[in-house]
Amino acid sequence: MLVQMRERLRVKHYSLRTEQAYLGWVRRFVHFHGLRHPSGMGKAEVEAFLTSLAVERNVAAATQGQALSAILFLYQEVLGQPVAWLDEVVRAKKPQRLPSVLTPFETRALLDALDAAGNAQISLIVNLLYGTGMRLLEGLRLRVKDVDFARREIVIREGKGNKDRVTMLPDRLAPLLREQVARRRTEHEADLAAGYGSVYLPHALALKYRNAEFSFGWQYVFASASYMRDPRSGVVRRHHVDEKRVQRAVRAAAQAAGMVKAVSPHTLRHSFATHLLEAGQDIRTVQELLGHKDVSTTMIYTHVLNRGGLGVMSPLDRMG
Repeated sequence: MLVQMRERLRVKHYSLRTEQAYLGWVRRFVHFHGLRHPSGMGKAEVEAFLTSLAVERNVAAATQGQALSAILFLYQEVLGQPVAWLDEVVRAKKPQRLPSVLTPFETRALLDALDAAGNAQISLIVNLLYGTGMRLLEGLRLRVKDVDFARREIVIREGKGNKDRVTMLPDRLAPLLREQVARRRTEHEADLAAGYGSVYLPHALALKYRNAEFSFGWQYVFASASYMRDPRSGVVRRHHVDEKRVQRAVRAAAQAAGMVKAVSPHTLRHSFATHLLEAGQDIRTVQELLGHKDVSTTMIYTHVLNRGGLGVMSPLDRMG
């Protein structure tokens, strides 16, 4: 059953991360019910599993939602069973949280601390996240062909929701990014000479464009320092930089800068949006740059602007 589920996930072009997560949740679901086959279970068993996650493991609502999505995929796509009863399963309500945002001064301190740490590539990646509003994996998966220096644009392919979008290339990062691309060209030519040089291509592009995987344009801008074996195809190639390296570097830089806020690479995306709105940029443009489907998602940043309660002056400050 798990083999069938893996094959179905790949046919529908789910990411490797989603594939691993969904398979993991189905394994937990089956083990939770004493290795019973899911075809013999239904609403009661699903609710018992989800309740256990919430009560015993105290997982977040988003985690519980992912588990439910995995089970839904199993019944619909693999077992081919009607799942009208899943609509009746009680889902945990995701709490509305305000994003953590850095001030421009704190952002500068964080970026300076990263520069001082001495890893130029990681520093460039983090500067790019703040300067463009990209998510961490969007930045790490950036391909050479999607950086347009002439138009000062970056095309973000297959972002959240499998959507493409365009964001700006900050002028102050253009020279550094040119140098990074030049280094990658030298590295790629050495890889080709050593009998390597291929790169992962999404979906069936490797079959459609026979030599594209060796083309420099398709290479990652930020590639790993070593080769690794692709878990799906078995091909030995360079992947992009591991996101954990960037996450650790940002946490260390925040600590070095003396920050008490919880800071992650995603904090820079929140800060990008907030600082644009503070500078007077219209919210529709910010929505497009972030890739939000609905402007209501972008509206949350209006609640964290530095205006003190939506621009209302406290009565305490009016007292003489």
